[in-house]
Amino acid sequence: MNGNPTTPPPVNEPVLTYAPGTPERAELKKELESQSSTVVDIPLVIGGEEIRTGNTINVVMPHAHSHVLATVHQAGADEVRQAVVAAAAAHREWSTTRWEDRAGIFLRAADLLAGPWRQKMNAATMLGQSKTALQAEIDSACEIIDFFRFAAHFAEQIYAMQPLSERGVWNRAEYRPLEGFIYAVTPFNFTAIGANLSGTPAMMGNTVVWKPGRTSMLSNYYVLKLLEEAGLPAGVINFVAGDARLVTSELLTHTELAGIHFTGSTAVFNSFWETIGGNIGGYRSYPRIVGETGGKNFIVAHPSAELDAVKTAIIRGAFEYQGQKCSAASRAYVPVSLWKDLEGPLVEETESLTMGDPREFTNFLNAVIDQKAFDKITSYIDRARKSDDAEVIAGGAYDDSEGWFIRPTIIQAKRPDYVSMCDEIFGPVISIFVYDDANWSRTLRLVDSTSPYALTGAVFAKDSRAIREALDTLRNSAGNFYINDKPTGAVVGHQPFGGGRASGTNDKAGSVMNLLRWVSARSIKETFVPSLDYRYPFMDSE
Repeated sequence: MNGNPTTPPPVNEPVLTYAPGTPERAELKKELESQSSTVVDIPLVIGGEEIRTGNTINVVMPHAHSHVLATVHQAGADEVRQAVVAAAAAHREWSTTRWEDRAGIFLRAADLLAGPWRQKMNAATMLGQSKTALQAEIDSACEIIDFFRFAAHFAEQIYAMQPLSERGVWNRAEYRPLEGFIYAVTPFNFTAIGANLSGTPAMMGNTVVWKPGRTSMLSNYYVLKLLEEAGLPAGVINFVAGDARLVTSELLTHTELAGIHFTGSTAVFNSFWETIGGNIGGYRSYPRIVGETGGKNFIVAHPSAELDAVKTAIIRGAFEYQGQKCSAASRAYVPVSLWKDLEGPLVEETESLTMGDPREFTNFLNAVIDQKAFDKITSYIDRARKSDDAEVIAGGAYDDSEGWFIRPTIIQAKRPDYVSMCDEIFGPVISIFVYDDANWSRTLRLVDSTSPYALTGAVFAKDSRAIREALDTLRNSAGNFYINDKPTGAVVGHQPFGGGRASGTNDKAGSVMNLLRWVSARSIKETFVPSLDYRYPFMDSE
C-alpha cells in the first residue's frame, strides 16, 4: 500500500458524570453487581497462551477485604524465562509491522473502551482498587483512551521527522524499536498507568513483559483482554504476575533487556539502576530506563491567595482517591493571615467528607489499598498524636475490621521539618505548616529544600509578582507546576506528566517525549550517482 497515512486528530475523551438518572450510572451499577458476584480466575498470558500454575493469590475489595474478586496465578522462574522467549519470538514480526497497523490496534482499543468495555473497566477499578465512579471514569476509561489516541498521533509525528537532503543524496531516518524486550512494572493506583507503560512501547514496535501491581490485577487483566480483542498479536505483551523480587531478578540480568518502563517507589527504582549498572557489560545494548517514582507534593499559599480556592485544592488534592495518587498534595504552607480564616472551614469540610464502599455513589473517598498501606499511614497519624511538634486537627480515626478505612487527616506541623512534612506517606494525610506573612521568600526556599522529590506542586496567589517568584524559586521543585489549581489531575495532551530529582526521569507520560524513548533512530544516506574516483580536486597539480 502506498501513501502517508495520518491518524485521526486526537480529542480528549469526555468524562461522563454518572449523575442520577443517566444511562452510564445504570450501566455501571449493573456491572458492579455482576462483578461483585463473580470470582475471576486470572492466568499468566505468555505468547498468547493462558498458563495456570496453581500457585495463586487473592484479589480482594479493599473496602470489604473478606470479599474475593479474583484468584491470580503466580509465575515462577521458568514462566518468566518463557515470557522473554515469547517476547523475542513476537518481536521478529511485530517490529517490522507497518506503524499505522500497530497504531490502528490501539485506536481500535480506545474506541472499544469508549463503548462496550467502559463499564467493565470502571467496575473492576472501583471494586479492586477502591475508587469512586468519577475517579475510575477519569482513570480506567478516559485516560486510557487518551493515552492510546494521543500516542498514535505522537507516533505519526515521530515517523514524520526526517532529515534534510541535498542534490544527489536522499537522507532518511528510520525509527526502529529497541533490540530486545521492555520490562513494564506498574503500580496499583492507576489502571491507566498499566495500559500506558505496557502499551506505549508496544505501539512503537517493541515487545513487552508486563508485571502489574499485585493489587490491581483484575483491572490490568481486563486491559490485556481489551487489547487482545482489538487485535494485538500473541506475545507482544506478556502478562506475568508473580513475586516482584523473583520476576525482577530474572529480567534485569537478562542479556535481551532493552528497557524499563516503571512507576513505583524511589527505593525500588534505585535498586533497578544499581542492578543494571552492575550488569552493564552483560546486555546487548544499553537499556533505556524510564521511571516515575515518589513525590512529596506541595501547595504553597501567598497572603494574597483566595481562601476558598486554597481550601478546595487541599481537600481535592489531598483526599481524592485517599491520597494514593503520585501527584496528591501531601504538604501545604499557609500564611498566618490566611490560616486564621481558613482553619475552621477547612477542618469542618474535611470532617464532613463521606467515606465508604465505592458502590455507594454518595461517598467522596473509599479505602486504602491494603493492610501494608493501612499500617504505614496510620503510624504517621499515631506519631503525630504523641508529638510535641505536631497536632492532628482533623480526622485521625481509622478502622481495618471490614475494610482498610482511614479518615481524611490534617496534621498541623509546628516545625517545617517535622517528619510528616518530609516523608512520602501516600494516603489521606496532609501536613500544614503555618508561616509568618513576612517570610514568603524564605518559605519558597523551604519548599524547595525540604524534600528530595520534585513531582507536582501548586502556588496560590492573586499577586502576579508572588507567582513569578514562586515559578523562579521552585523551577526544579516540580515537573508539573500548577498556578491557582490543585497539583493533581494532569490530562493527556495538556499537562504531560513526570518529575525530576527523586521523582523519576521526567520522560513525560502522555507526550511525544516518552514515545521517543522506545525507538532507536537509524540514519540512512542514499547517494544516487556515487563517486568513481578517490581523488579530490585539491589534489590536482598546478
